[in-house]
Amino acid sequence: MTGASRILVVGDLITDVVAVLGGPLATGSDTPATIRVSGGGQAANTAAWLAAQGAAVTMVGAVGDDDAGRDRVAELERAGVDCAIERHSRCATGTVIVLTGDGERTMVTERGANLRLTAGHVEAALAGAPDARHLHLSAYPLLDAGSREAGLRALAAARGAGLTTSVDAASAAPLRRVGAAAFLSWVRDVDLLLVNADEAAVLAGGLDPAAQARALSAAARRVVVKRGAAGAVWADRAATLSVAPARRVAVVDVTGAGDAFAAGLLTAWLAGAEPRAALDRAGDLGALAVSVVGARPSG
Repeated sequence: MTGASRILVVGDLITDVVAVLGGPLATGSDTPATIRVSGGGQAANTAAWLAAQGAAVTMVGAVGDDDAGRDRVAELERAGVDCAIERHSRCATGTVIVLTGDGERTMVTERGANLRLTAGHVEAALAGAPDARHLHLSAYPLLDAGSREAGLRALAAARGAGLTTSVDAASAAPLRRVGAAAFLSWVRDVDLLLVNADEAAVLAGGLDPAAQARALSAAARRVVVKRGAAGAVWADRAATLSVAPARRVAVVDVTGAGDAFAAGLLTAWLAGAEPRAALDRAGDLGALAVSVVGARPSG
C-alpha cells in the first residue's frame, strides 16, 4: 500500500507488561514467566502493523507527560507511524498487565491518559491529514464515558469528510457494561465492524458465527467475526458470506493477534480485495503475530 491514501487510527496507546506464563497461575504464590515490557494498546498495535505493510498511517491518541508516554510515541515513530498525540500533565500514560498462556490472555488495565482523549484533538488530527482516506477506531474510547465523546466525534467527523470508517469492538467485558443496544447505536452504518467470538456473543447473542455476522450487518455495513484458531467469517448487507480458516502455526503469545488481523484486513479491503482474499491476508498477519512475544511486528 505504499503511496496509498492515509489511514487514521484512533484509540489507546499504552505500555504492555506481558507475562508469558510457564504454567498454570499459582494464586497466592509464584509462577515462572517470561516478562517483556513494550508498547501496546489496540489502536497503536494496529497502526504499527499497518505501517509494517507500507501503509501511510497516523495514530491519534493520548499519553501522559511522562517518560513512558515519550517512549511509546518514539517506538511508533521508529516503526513508521506518524503520531498525533495529546500529552496530559498530572495523568500517567496507560498500562496493561497481560497474563498469557494456553492460547489465551487476561488483561489488567489502567487506561490512564487514554481517558483524556478529547474530541477537539481528534478533529484537529483529521484536519491535519488531508490525504486521509479511512478512519479506524478502536472501540475503547467509546466504552468509557471519559473518552466517549472523542470516539463518537471521530466517526462523525470522518463521515463528514468523506472517509470510510471501521471499528474494532475492543473487549467483551466493557461491551457488556455499556450494553449491546447502546454500542450498536454508536457504530451504526460504519463501513466495517470487527468483533471476536466473545464480543459477537455480547452483541448478537448465542448464534452461530455466520448468523451473528449477518445479524450485526443490520448495524454495520460489513461485519467480520474473528474466531481465533477457528478462522473468521465475513457478512455484509449485499448478502455476501465468506468463511476463511485460520493458519496452523505454533502459538507463542496471542497478544495483539486481533490487532494484526485488523491491519491485514484493512489494507487488503482498502486495496479492493474481495472478502475471502481480505480474510486470508488478515489471517496471515494474525498467524505471524501469535508466533512471537508481544503485540507489535518484530524488527
